[in-house]
Amino acid sequence: MRARAVALATLASVSIVGIGWQLGSSAIEASQSLTASSGGTATAAAASAAQAAAQSGTFTGAVVPTQYGNMQVSVTLANGAITEVTPLQLTNRGGRSAGISNQAAPILRSEVLTAQSANVHNVSGATYTSEGYLRSLRSALDTAGF
Repeated sequence: MRARAVALATLASVSIVGIGWQLGSSAIEASQSLTASSGGTATAAAASAAQAAAQSGTFTGAVVPTQYGNMQVSVTLANGAITEVTPLQLTNRGGRSAGISNQAAPILRSEVLTAQSANVHNVSGATYTSEGYLRSLRSALDTAGF
């Protein structure tokens, strides 16, 4: 169990660095492209990008139906960072389904907070819960423009 946690933490760190590098490269390329094509109006685009990155508030994701019940989460953003993910509905068809969801939700929350995105792996043994949780989270992040 400890080895899995270490492996996940390492993978999350590598993913975050890679995503940050890709986002930084994209922003630089976009800025250079705008500057070259518009004679220097990249400042407005940069201000717009900064405003989107500084998004704050609580956003509710879509209700995602699974074969074990509905999933829905809300996400709280502060200055462009994910600070909280709250399950509003967890799968609950049968005691086993509810138990799996109750175990998987805190793990998914932790992974999302570490990765700062919905791009995390499913929890083993909780595929439907994970997929519903992450789809609802992506919906909330899309609503936020994140």
